[in-house]
Amino acid sequence: MTATPNGARAPAAASPVVSKLYFAAWRWHFYAGLYVIPFLLMLSATGTLILWFTAIAPEYGDRIAIARGERALEAHQLLAEAEAAHPGSQATRLTTPIDAEKPALVRIATPAGARVLALNPYDGTVLADRPEAGTWNEWLTDLHGTLLLGGDGGLGDVMIEIAASLGLLLVATGLYLAWPRGTRLSALFVPNLAARGRAFWKSLHAALGGWVALVLVFFLISGLAWASIWGTRIVQAWSAFPAEKWGAPLSDKTHASLNDTALKEVPWALELTPLPESGSQAGLQLIPADLPVTWDTVLAGARALGFDARVQITAPAGETGVWTLSRDSMSYDSPDPTSDRTVHLDRYTGKILADVGFAEYGLGGKAMAVGIALHEGQLGLANIVLNLGFCAAIWGLCLSGLVLWWKRRPAGALRLAAPPRPEELPYARGAILITLALALTFPVLGLVILAVLLLDLAILSPLPALKRLVS
Repeated sequence: MTATPNGARAPAAASPVVSKLYFAAWRWHFYAGLYVIPFLLMLSATGTLILWFTAIAPEYGDRIAIARGERALEAHQLLAEAEAAHPGSQATRLTTPIDAEKPALVRIATPAGARVLALNPYDGTVLADRPEAGTWNEWLTDLHGTLLLGGDGGLGDVMIEIAASLGLLLVATGLYLAWPRGTRLSALFVPNLAARGRAFWKSLHAALGGWVALVLVFFLISGLAWASIWGTRIVQAWSAFPAEKWGAPLSDKTHASLNDTALKEVPWALELTPLPESGSQAGLQLIPADLPVTWDTVLAGARALGFDARVQITAPAGETGVWTLSRDSMSYDSPDPTSDRTVHLDRYTGKILADVGFAEYGLGGKAMAVGIALHEGQLGLANIVLNLGFCAAIWGLCLSGLVLWWKRRPAGALRLAAPPRPEELPYARGAILITLALALTFPVLGLVILAVLLLDLAILSPLPALKRLVS
């Protein structure tokens, strides 16, 4: 084996070129891990808690069990019961029950702020009543995506995007380091339980990494699609649905304005798409012209369009606002993202101004509809179990990596003990092409790689004391 002064070793029987590439990959893996590990631990912990407050025990009471009744109340009767619980309030959204033994949800606007009530759909009894904002889910989601330091280009959002981008580099270098050389491929997935000391932890770290690598890449990329730079400004902008196809007058507001809280509930492919406006003769008639456009007729129209089970109906906002009928997996309306659908109705005529479903999304929109559902555990029990297992594996992966570093660092030395930087690193076309592809695909990663190179070559090398601290 090739050894270095601090005891680091390359794989057995490695050529000088392979040995240098190994140490270069190890050094990048180490530096990326320094930044990424705290974020991975936080993201997996908050992700587990978010899963609890969304898929298992929603805070608004979506899954409270009730006895099936003979006949459900009309929409206007249910909304009247909700408004009576808070005199002076006004209902702005109705969410029909998930099934016949679950409550309906009604969002009301009150002088003190919006509230969400869970009501028995058969007699109007209020089963749960809480402010819409300030849920644990909202707080955890903000921490998960922005570190509570500001989203949409804020400091926290950028820090998370850097971590996710470096996470991709961490996976690439980790697979290179762990790839079996001279042993069976199974070594990448099965830890050597007979090993002792650092050898055991290295085997465990490699095996955990082998199992979660592809899943981690999926989680990182689907998470990056929400980030402000790669997500909103590049991928989401390219994948936004073209509202001009509807042929209806367009508002200066986008679908993102339908998100009532910091939670992302509007389909990813529609967030940047302008809303249509009411007040024209555009559209196809849904509600008969001789009937008024009310909660009852709009709900009847939704059922006629095929919105069965849970559907969200949002009232128009302002004189040119529209009725919105929606069912999407991001709001846990359905465990099937391919059934996502959003319909807008003119508030005066009841005509359909816009109708877009999964089939109309572009490739990026379809990928994200399914990807987000998987990421957030919305596809049923198997998805929930898989996500919980993945989060546990991430903790094992990170902690075993920290143990490896602790066992390798010089005892009593105030140093990071980074793997050594090999001199005269040989030209390796494959490694360079992979790095360039990652850097060009994810601009933040490219900028971080450039910054680390400048730090390593232009700042640390000329300063011996600082170089010793990190070496």
